[in-house]
Amino acid sequence: MAEKKQETKQIGLGVISQDDRYLFGQGTHYEIYEKLGAHPMTLQGKAGVYFAVWAPHAASVSLVGDFNNWDPDSNPMTVLDTSGIYETFVPGLGLGELYKFAITTQTGKVLFKADPYAQSSEFRPGTASVTASTAGFSWTDRAWMEKRSVANPRNMAMSIYEVHLGSWKKKNREVKNGYYTYKEAAHELADYVKNMGYTHVELMGIAEHPFDGSWGYQVTGYYAPTSRYGTPDEFMYFVNYLHKKGIGIILDWVPAHFPKDAHGLADFDGQPLYEYADPRKGEHPDWGTKVFDYAKTEVSNFLIANALYWVNKYHIDGLRVDAVASMLYLDYGRKDGEWTANQYGSNQNLEAIEFFRHLNSIVERRGQGAIVIAEESTAWPLVTHAPDEGGLGFTFKWNMGWMHDFLEYMKLDPYFRKFNHNKMTFGLTYFNSENFILVLSHDEVVHLKCSMVNKMPGYFSDKFANLKAGYTYMIGHPGKKLLFMGQDFGQLHEWNEEVALDWYLTEEELHGNLQSYVRDLLHLYQKYPALYESDDDWDGFKWINADDGDRSIFSFVRYAKNHKKSLLFVCNFTPMERPDYRVGVPKRGSYTLILDNEHGAYGPGETKVIKAVKKECDGQPYSIDLPLGAYGTVILRFS
Repeated sequence: MAEKKQETKQIGLGVISQDDRYLFGQGTHYEIYEKLGAHPMTLQGKAGVYFAVWAPHAASVSLVGDFNNWDPDSNPMTVLDTSGIYETFVPGLGLGELYKFAITTQTGKVLFKADPYAQSSEFRPGTASVTASTAGFSWTDRAWMEKRSVANPRNMAMSIYEVHLGSWKKKNREVKNGYYTYKEAAHELADYVKNMGYTHVELMGIAEHPFDGSWGYQVTGYYAPTSRYGTPDEFMYFVNYLHKKGIGIILDWVPAHFPKDAHGLADFDGQPLYEYADPRKGEHPDWGTKVFDYAKTEVSNFLIANALYWVNKYHIDGLRVDAVASMLYLDYGRKDGEWTANQYGSNQNLEAIEFFRHLNSIVERRGQGAIVIAEESTAWPLVTHAPDEGGLGFTFKWNMGWMHDFLEYMKLDPYFRKFNHNKMTFGLTYFNSENFILVLSHDEVVHLKCSMVNKMPGYFSDKFANLKAGYTYMIGHPGKKLLFMGQDFGQLHEWNEEVALDWYLTEEELHGNLQSYVRDLLHLYQKYPALYESDDDWDGFKWINADDGDRSIFSFVRYAKNHKKSLLFVCNFTPMERPDYRVGVPKRGSYTLILDNEHGAYGPGETKVIKAVKKECDGQPYSIDLPLGAYGTVILRFS
């Protein structure tokens, strides 16, 4: 009889098996979210909710919620042998119930913790988890998912619209700060994105977070779409709807750190559990946050399973990994004495490197074509190369170096640009070293950095002319593209997460004209494979003149893989007209004007055709007369 009782304790309720516990301990249970957390189910003929939590340092754990008046003595949980996993089943409980885990520490203190694997959370300032289910939603995006699973994103068009959903637009209502719901946002956002010509939306801060001012980068609910905008089902509707409209969705994902909020992951069971125990590794001095312990298999499993959860359960097309550099370098943001070297005496976090290789290889294998993007701000090598080549395995990397050089150049008075010409050409010396995304993100329009249009020099109208020239150069430069919301119509004030964008500006001439021009650029980008097929290959790019610094003019060609419908770009970054400008071209024939800064894109019957003559210019055998206006931009097609 004693032997049978011991066997029952080992098996527990039968939901989490010995194999589950073994795989979780190995860090390879990629569906652990199906076991830990809260799950509606029927056990022993009774409907209710099953709860499980990992708290290996706890003296005991119980379940609390509205259903038991938050009494820690009402629903004690049972530990499964030596796994540190506690479980219980509550018959009669349904969806929408608030709950937490009451964890008694080894010192006798009781901590009330939200569920790390909760699929939904209470709207702030509430901090409870909410029973929910990701099952039952009727997906209708099969065609999109099948196409994604066989696509090669590196040679496809990708123009990303970065959005903070809470401040993109607001409703005139007091409920939840006037936030759009996921369903409301789906329709208006899809219409806007489709009209403008973006291919993807990147959402900031969707995982649950307590503080609006963190923009979603200090997460407490890694498995819960924020309740600010609705329920898990409503977020699924959002994703499904955008997919049906042909729009991909990328989520910002934050495995670098987490906040110290009392209900969150910090010292979860009375001791460091999800974070490194050594504060020299386990805390970010600058951010006041905790750092995940990537050496701990259960923690690595928590994060990698979370990535797969968003990709497989919510059909997310990509994850943009925030603050990668802070994970790779042990001394990131730390002074001497505040960090400890690895076993080889260097500043590389070996566990984080292995974590990334594990993460990216598993997403590639199980993610049905989903991508993983690194926000990596240093010169760390081989970020987008395969792990078996010594790389980290990311699909793309944000090109922060290009962004910095581009903005430094664009902010200059045009007179001084000739002394800084190399800022615009330097990116072409390394563009094929990684698979890059050119980014002008939210980080560039906050904290007194000015809005994008107000970074530009000159009179008010000059600012818009500068921005047109800059965006044209960006579209032509190798690399995928990203613009933050408001940058496409010249939002005047810096981004503020508390207020909506000033959409009324689009009715004003200069703003509306800029928006139309960006729309034309984005549609041209999608139309011509020359602009995206060979982003990491010198065969797809050729300078015509990279050295015209005195006039601050850049000219280059973009080629498709078949060298058909090639595009010649010419960009003048000064207010000086160049009526006698001549540009070299690589071959004879006709060059068709398809866009300029005055007209935007030319439609059928509007185009102007220029014949090349055999006259050497810019080291090319042929050339064309191409008068340029102030801040003049020109794109010509040829075959």
